[in-house]
Amino acid sequence: MNISILDSCVGCGACAIINPEVFDIQDAKAVVNSNKISATEDLCIDAAITCPVNAIELIEY
Repeated sequence: MNISILDSCVGCGACAIINPEVFDIQDAKAVVNSNKISATEDLCIDAAITCPVNAIELIEY
């Protein structure tokens, strides 16, 4: 799985609360630690579903 953060991100931090190993907020926008995605894919999906502006794009391989 690959994750992209779209420009619509408002930096609310919901993703970082759900999965702090993968998501962090920097400069008012989410950033992704791609090294941790495979170990926490379920939480990544939860973060994407929870995002209020649908700014998390999940790409399956």
